[in-house]
Amino acid sequence: MLGNTLKTFVLLAALTVLFIILGDLIGGRSGATVALFMALFMNFFAYWFSDKLALAMSGAQPVAEHEDPELHALVADLARKAGLPKPRVYIIPSETPNAFATGRNPQNAAVAVTAGIRRLLTRDELEGVLAHELAHIKNRDILISSIAAVIAGAISYLAYMGQWALFWGGFGNDDDRDGNPLALVFALLAIILAPIAASLIQLAISRNREYLADATGARICRCPLSLARALEKLEAWNRQLPMQVNPAQAQMFIVNPLSGETLMRLFSTHPPIEDRIAKLQEMALRGEYY
Repeated sequence: MLGNTLKTFVLLAALTVLFIILGDLIGGRSGATVALFMALFMNFFAYWFSDKLALAMSGAQPVAEHEDPELHALVADLARKAGLPKPRVYIIPSETPNAFATGRNPQNAAVAVTAGIRRLLTRDELEGVLAHELAHIKNRDILISSIAAVIAGAISYLAYMGQWALFWGGFGNDDDRDGNPLALVFALLAIILAPIAASLIQLAISRNREYLADATGARICRCPLSLARALEKLEAWNRQLPMQVNPAQAQMFIVNPLSGETLMRLFSTHPPIEDRIAKLQEMALRGEYY
């Protein structure tokens, strides 16, 4: 688990370095500052109201304890084991089995599961899924993904500023770069490639947090194989019956809800299911979840 955490911070550091280099190249300190504040402004609202936005976009409805006492009992028990306040519980009216957690902190968190997942999974498998979602809350993944979004957004703004700088014939702060063909070629490549690189790093962070949530969730419920079995079922069903969700929201779900098509792993918000299952099976064999 420490390795996954370290990878996340290395990736965040890479995003930051990319932002600093591009900022100096395009607009110096002032240009980088403007881009960063623009990205902060754009993402602050999404972070602060992340739970309300995610629940509204998915069509999730609150479920009272008397309506689904088993679900509430599972969430409460797992929250206690994880050392978290019990999050709010929601049901998504979709037959596609899936789930997500949201909230800027444990005190403002919510867990949502689809109607389909309640019918598909056994109690132990559902416990594994809920433990995974509580792990996202425990690991502050909404905060981490928001930080990544801010930096990646700032890089995109810088690239946009760079396009206008090239269009008007100026680039950066050094006069000796003006009119230099090599400098202009390098600038053009930076403008094109930096946002792509930032997106790839952001996606890598998302995949890494899924691995970490699997490991943390397995420790919370103390049954990695239950989560592994659940992931296998969920992947098969989501390939057959994709959910109708906003693509920007896809990374929140425990498995990719959008399509049954096989996407290039480099551009996926989720790690390959077979890799996640293999890691959980290794945890079970080694007894690493105690």
